[in-house]
Amino acid sequence: MYAFLIAGFWFVVFAISFLRDRRLFKNAIFLVLTLMFAGIGMIFVVDALNDTAARWLVLAILAAIPLAIAVLAVFLVVNGITMLRREGRRPSNLLSLLAGLGIIGFVVFSVAVQKIGWEPLAALRSALIGVLTYIAFLFVCFLVYAFVYSRVRSSRKVDFVIVLGAGLRGSRVPPLLASRLHRAKLVYERANRRGRSPILITSGGQGADEEIPESHAMASYLIERGVPEDRILREDRSTSTFENLTFSRELMVALVPNYRCLIVTNNFHAFRAALTARKAKVNGQVVGSPTAAYFWPTATIREFVAILFSHKYLNGGICLLIAVAAILQHI
Repeated sequence: MYAFLIAGFWFVVFAISFLRDRRLFKNAIFLVLTLMFAGIGMIFVVDALNDTAARWLVLAILAAIPLAIAVLAVFLVVNGITMLRREGRRPSNLLSLLAGLGIIGFVVFSVAVQKIGWEPLAALRSALIGVLTYIAFLFVCFLVYAFVYSRVRSSRKVDFVIVLGAGLRGSRVPPLLASRLHRAKLVYERANRRGRSPILITSGGQGADEEIPESHAMASYLIERGVPEDRILREDRSTSTFENLTFSRELMVALVPNYRCLIVTNNFHAFRAALTARKAKVNGQVVGSPTAAYFWPTATIREFVAILFSHKYLNGGICLLIAVAAILQHI
C-alpha cells in the first residue's frame, strides 16, 4: 500500500501545481510519478491476490520493454525516410531518422561491449544508459502531459484569439498554417454563437524567403473565408514564438488591459507554446490544430529537444552527474 500512498502524494502535488498554472513542465513530472507509483501499487495488489499472475505480469512488462524499443527504432527510421521524401532534406526533417538510427546504434554498441568485456567501454555504456534513461523519462513526461494538456478545455470568456505563424510559401498559406487558421476560425465562430466577439490576432513577421509578412497572408486567408476584417489585428514584427506572444501581448494590453486570450497553434507545438506563453507573461492557454500523421513524430521530437535546451544548464548538469556516477561504479 505504500506505493499507493506515494502515488497519492504525487497526485496531490500535481493537482495543486496544475490548478495554479497548467503551463509548467514540472506538472508533467508530477503526473508521470503518480502513474508510475500507481502502477507499482497495482502490481502489489495483483501479487496479493495471485502471486503467479503477478510474476507473469512483471515478466510481460520486462519483455515488452525491448520489444517496444525495437518497434520504436524501426518506426522512427521509416518515418524519417518518409519525412525526407515529402518535406526535403532540411536538418530539422532528419530528427526521427537520426533518433531511430541512434537507438539501433546504441543496441549494437551495447551488445559489442558485452562481448568485448573491456572496462572503459563498459563504463561508457553505463554512463550512456544513465543519461538516456533520464532523457527517456523526460520524453515520456512530455508526451503524457502534452496529451493531457491538449484535452483540457477552458470555458473562460476570451477577448482575443492569437494565431501563431508557421511560415509561408512565397505569399501562400501552406497546409500546416492553414490548419491553425481553420481552428482559430472555428474558435471565433463558436464564441460568436455564444454572444461573444473576440478579436483575432494573426501573428508573424516576414522571413527572408517570404514575399509578405505572415500575419498579412494569414489575415487575408481568414477574410476570404468570412471573418470580418475589422475583427482581425495583424502583428507583423515577430520572428519566433516568444516574439509572437510578446508583441501580441502589447496589442492586447493596449486595447484590453485585463485581457484573456486563447492561443492557436498545431497540436505538436501546443505544450511548448504554453510554456512560452507563461514565460512571455501572456494570460492565456493554448489549443492545437490537427497535423499530418507523418509529420507528427519529427515535430514532436523537435519540440522536446527545444524544451530540453530551454533548460540546458539544469539538464546538462543532471546528465553530467548521472554519467560521472555511472563511471565511478567501474573504477
